[in-house]
Amino acid sequence: MQHGTISYWRAKLTSGEISPTELVQELARITEVKNPAINAYISWDTDAALAAAATADVTLPLGGIPIAIKDNICLKGEPTRCASHMLHNFVSPYDATAVTKLRNFGAIPFGRANMDEFAMGSAGKNSAYGVTHNPAAPGHVPGGSSSGSAAAVAAGMAIAALGSDTGGSIRQPASHCGIVGMKPTYGRISRYGLVAFASSLDQIGPLTHNVEDAALLLNCMCGHDAKDSTSSPHPTEDFTAKIGQSIAGVRIGLPKEYLSSGNAPEVTAAINAAVSKLTELGAEIVEISLPHSEAVVSAYYIIACAEASSNLSRFDGIRYGYRAENTNGLDDLYSRSRAEGFGPEVKRRIILGTYVLSSGFYDAYYAKAQKVRALVAQDFADAFNKVDFILGPVAPTAAPLMDDKNMTPLQIYLADIYTIPANLAGLPGISIPTPQNGGLPVGIQLLGKHFAEADLVRIASALEQAFA
Repeated sequence: MQHGTISYWRAKLTSGEISPTELVQELARITEVKNPAINAYISWDTDAALAAAATADVTLPLGGIPIAIKDNICLKGEPTRCASHMLHNFVSPYDATAVTKLRNFGAIPFGRANMDEFAMGSAGKNSAYGVTHNPAAPGHVPGGSSSGSAAAVAAGMAIAALGSDTGGSIRQPASHCGIVGMKPTYGRISRYGLVAFASSLDQIGPLTHNVEDAALLLNCMCGHDAKDSTSSPHPTEDFTAKIGQSIAGVRIGLPKEYLSSGNAPEVTAAINAAVSKLTELGAEIVEISLPHSEAVVSAYYIIACAEASSNLSRFDGIRYGYRAENTNGLDDLYSRSRAEGFGPEVKRRIILGTYVLSSGFYDAYYAKAQKVRALVAQDFADAFNKVDFILGPVAPTAAPLMDDKNMTPLQIYLADIYTIPANLAGLPGISIPTPQNGGLPVGIQLLGKHFAEADLVRIASALEQAFA
């Protein structure tokens, strides 16, 4: 199977050159061959996909197209484990709203994509079901937490995939694997059926081969959902409508804080290449400032861990999930079930979150972090009074080596410095790959105003074409 786009396979399906059943069979064959080495999928149900393919309506926008689903997005009748022992035996009784919408537009869910446990990680190494490997950069991490989604697309084991982005978990693995990853505005896509990590930050989004495919998936998934109280009533639109339009005169901000000497040379080169292409296309590059950039990592990890502590308290060994055996009373059942069910990184974040929410520390840490979040949002509001979009790196470096002993938890957290701000402010962001020239994949990031996805797609697609 070629690394074909949705449009490529739609043309073949509608012409009758290939049937949905044949496409699923071919995808399953490739997955059988490639997954043992890459571990992009925890599991896949070929029979369920073939059953859906048998009745697929190829006249629908996604008719007959298989889509990989991250393991923290509920898929009816299939495991939803969040790559954790805690949920090793949980089978979802319902579809997430995003999945329901994809099905309504003809898509076929295929496979449970591997991930960092409960979406906590940036390297694809925290899964209870083994690490995910980077098919675009062997020996290097694929990024996380949507590691399997990115790797499956990059390896040709998925035409497109769904991921979730809490602090960069779509955009960063997309960058490391050389594909497109998009985080919509917070509330654009319903979170109903997405297992919560940090509820005020989480957002479902697509990982695809090109910008147009990301827009096509947004077309099918966006919209208000009464089942999600944070779902936005903002009108939906055709996110592909502005692709191909001129970007002459568009003002694109380049934050001086993002031009750090700590960026790797290949990241600096990618930003310079993007600036050059955007200028050639008629865009105006404007230096801007995001004054509170240094505080975003600290604020994010306080807020995200606090929300994780609260959200993950439901996994207590009683209602569902892992339950320790031969326990001595209720307290022992709670503590052992959680100690045995959660992995080290999840425990670390739960402990940190519980600490910052505890009496005497709430005001000192959590309340201050929320104030910093408001300042970060104001920084963006001020910036968008001067520019239309913001350009920056996705990460300070290309994908680190899988066995890099210097990657401590703190260093891994700091690597999210460029992706976190969009989550804190609820902004849409997209990562698009730059030409590799024999090196590792490196993506650049474009951020837009709230609900500006259609224009963001226009800029990203123009840059993508300029890079081609």
